[in-house]
Amino acid sequence: MSNSSMQSDISPTATPTDDTPQVKYGEREIEEGQLITFPNPRVGRRYDIHITLPEFTCKCPFSGYPDFATIYLTYVPNERVVELKAIKLYINSYRDRYISHEESINQILDDFVAACDPLEATIKGDFHPRGNVHTVIEVRHTKPQT
Repeated sequence: MSNSSMQSDISPTATPTDDTPQVKYGEREIEEGQLITFPNPRVGRRYDIHITLPEFTCKCPFSGYPDFATIYLTYVPNERVVELKAIKLYINSYRDRYISHEESINQILDDFVAACDPLEATIKGDFHPRGNVHTVIEVRHTKPQT
């Protein structure tokens, strides 16, 4: 196949015809991101699901500086399991949010529990050091026995 027949219809240097900022499809997906779940294929079997999200970002509510972390999610599903692309988009929605380390990890747990209703869940945020301070926040949820 010749190089000319491999050319794309989209030029990498193309610019919009007007000055209106274009919302990129990824930005739109992040804005619309919700925690989507699906039925647990093994209800009644106790098992752990481990998810690592190494590109978490948010902004310090005091300085505006970016904070970076790896989020570790471990949970025992009940009737619902979280869809992986959905949690990725949900986590990316924090990137422009002014929120403390403590509040971000607690909010992620609250939203996750509301969406999945797991038997157990642990969320750990391992924040990159900034100003010689390394912070790790870990929160847990256990479904009350009925």
